[in-house]
Amino acid sequence: MVLEAPGRPLALADRDDPLPGPGQLLIDVSCCGVCRTDLHLLDGEVDVPRTPVVLGHQIVGRVAKAGPGAGLRRGTRVGVPWLGWTCGTCRFCTTGRENLCIRARFTGRDIHGGYAEHAVADVRYCLRLPDELADLEAAPLLCGGLIGYRARVFAFTRPGDDATQAFARSLGVEWAGATGDEPPDQLDAALVFAPVGAVVLDALRACDRGGTVVCAGIHMSDLPPIPYADLWLERSIKSVANLTRRDGEEFLGLAPEVPVRSTVTVYPLEQANEALDDLRHGRFEGAAVLQVAARDLQ
Repeated sequence: MVLEAPGRPLALADRDDPLPGPGQLLIDVSCCGVCRTDLHLLDGEVDVPRTPVVLGHQIVGRVAKAGPGAGLRRGTRVGVPWLGWTCGTCRFCTTGRENLCIRARFTGRDIHGGYAEHAVADVRYCLRLPDELADLEAAPLLCGGLIGYRARVFAFTRPGDDATQAFARSLGVEWAGATGDEPPDQLDAALVFAPVGAVVLDALRACDRGGTVVCAGIHMSDLPPIPYADLWLERSIKSVANLTRRDGEEFLGLAPEVPVRSTVTVYPLEQANEALDDLRHGRFEGAAVLQVAARDLQ
């Protein structure tokens, strides 16, 4: 499923199978999670350096062929996240902050992604998946799971979204309400997934002294003016940019122990446009996953 230009639906296309170069893997894709970043790329809200490009950066699959020096055996199961390549030499890479690499390349944007039967990925940026996580469960963890690494106790949804609040409670949150509601206790930190700048102000006002609001999305609408009184007393706002390989290794090692379980809605690959539209309108709970190769599902 190919993005030919921002603002246009994805096109179903037959393309030659890619070939892995040195240090790369050719992956038979089993499934690929659908992320709101894919929607931002489709809508042109996040820059797309080149088109056509295959979207998708929550890839689960098995090694079909390893390029020279890649080292993994055929059949090894791997996950491919958003971070697809870093330079290793800039001031961020050399200080343990590869997620901020100034020359980074991202899966499904700079590198063809997983809305396809096959994908090529740099072996150094592929993650080994725990046996306890089935393919469909693992896919949403490769972006949304990693960004939401730290636990949430209270959940805020759009006003009137009773179904999502009930879903949050079923996952174990202590309280669920609407943005702008006052939680039972002031927050030490708030993690904002919604790409809506106005929510940041609601989150900031819900934080206690010294609290931090973390914006987890790659794209967000502009923030409204922030009264200094809401920011005072050492409250802060920061963003989370991408991920590091260490994040992935730590989180995927921890996920089976918690255990982390994904709620997914499955779509065939050729229904990628429907999945993105359902994501846009909030028509499913949990995460959408494109099923590519049913033979590989566990």
